[in-house]
Amino acid sequence: GNMADVSETELLRAWGDDSESRVILIYVEGLPDGQEFMQVAREVSRKKPIVAIKSGVTASGSRAVSSHTGSLAGSEAAYKAAFQQAGVLRAESMEALFDFARAFAYQPLPRGDRICIVTNAGGPGILATDALEHANMQLPHLSSGTVEALTSSLPGEASVANPVDLLGDASAQRYEMALELTLKDENVDGLLVIITPQAVTDIEETAHAIGRVVKNTDKPVLACFMGESRVRAGIDLLQEYGVPSYPFPERAAEALAAMNAYVRAQQVPQEKIERRDVDSDTVRQLFDRVRSEGRVSIGDSEARGILVAYGLPVPESRLAKTPEEAIKIADEIGYPVVLKIASPDILHKTDVGGVKLNLGSAEDVRDAFDLIVYRAQRYVEGAYIWGCLVQEMVPKGREVLVGMSRDPQFGPLVAFGLGGIYVEALKDVVFRVAPFGAQEADEMIHEIRAYPLLDGIRGEPRADHEAMVDSLLRISQLVTDFPEIVELDINPLVVFDEGRGAVALDMRLILAPAGESGSQE
Repeated sequence: GNMADVSETELLRAWGDDSESRVILIYVEGLPDGQEFMQVAREVSRKKPIVAIKSGVTASGSRAVSSHTGSLAGSEAAYKAAFQQAGVLRAESMEALFDFARAFAYQPLPRGDRICIVTNAGGPGILATDALEHANMQLPHLSSGTVEALTSSLPGEASVANPVDLLGDASAQRYEMALELTLKDENVDGLLVIITPQAVTDIEETAHAIGRVVKNTDKPVLACFMGESRVRAGIDLLQEYGVPSYPFPERAAEALAAMNAYVRAQQVPQEKIERRDVDSDTVRQLFDRVRSEGRVSIGDSEARGILVAYGLPVPESRLAKTPEEAIKIADEIGYPVVLKIASPDILHKTDVGGVKLNLGSAEDVRDAFDLIVYRAQRYVEGAYIWGCLVQEMVPKGREVLVGMSRDPQFGPLVAFGLGGIYVEALKDVVFRVAPFGAQEADEMIHEIRAYPLLDGIRGEPRADHEAMVDSLLRISQLVTDFPEIVELDINPLVVFDEGRGAVALDMRLILAPAGESGSQE
């Protein structure tokens, strides 16, 4: 009980080599060692499907998990990322968990996402169509040969498109003929057969007909026998033939989508994570100094050294302790410039009015310096003020966020999303557990809702995709190299047009206190 001596990961490793099982189901409350789980799951999911359901995804559910087993539930974002990276399929309910399991256990995997529907009722066929498309499955056009064969064999009122509607008076023989023809079609990767009990429907004989066809195909066939007690005998017969039946077309469609998701995951080659050439010694020295001073927060002026050490471009900037120094630096950098408050006690500079943009003259710099320092001292009483950071004004680009928070179970959880001041309101952010490779970084960029803005809309040039991938990989390496990093935000990372790179404008970083590590024990 409560994983006293056996964990999910150990069972996973054992069942991965079990020749008597075709699919593994997991109920997860918490994982003591998330990284080990991911490593084992990656290996096992290459052998057979793993379907998991995670409880404790809400705040109340998380508290219930803690009181139940004493384990941390972990963040929903971390589990979503970890399951995806490890090839684990996620079921959102116990019903879906067993729906997926039956499909994997009894039917062959599809070669692709093209599904044909055969039905004796138009309504359920349309619902199945909607469900499959919502699950990102395809309803292909049947080949001309299949259409001609169906047309010559079916009543004139029948539909020979996909879905194939056999009409309410469809016999078992009509079903058998339609299934054989559609399953032979090269445009079809799998089939969903629907039956509703009507006046002349022979449920048992139709189940036998489906079973005979399934014996002679290597494509998955799922059934939807609607009608509960009136179709129970047929469902029992289908079970003998190894054909899962679902009471509603939506559930069958979700099971087919799960099978396709597993196949697609297997087609992605396992990535080798390549390390970049970085200066980790400089970062180590900075962290040691900050922690020796009893601090855990690192603001923009200090963080520049970290970014440079890990190969992330930053705008030219220097620290000024007085207005006169700021003017001298601005003259050397060239106008216009930006002024930012520099203080280890102020991480969110815009919240205290600590940033001034587009300063075009010495007078503007002097006035901005005095105003920024005054606001910082007023709004953050007792804050230690180093001065102001004078920074070159960077050209306009797309603003994105690259961040990290350390999950207690999975470790460094890297975030990517639309940046700027609206990131918390829009919550257009995706996550991956570090370390990861270029393929995962590329998928992160494509997964945010705002991706069309990065890809270029209405004639706008595409943002530099390669620069975003490179930035994600460098941050992944940084937070893996230094487990004492608890939180990190680069916001914004300004991404220019394709081929022109990206610049990290602002970064804040939180360390674990001296003597502690942010990594899981």
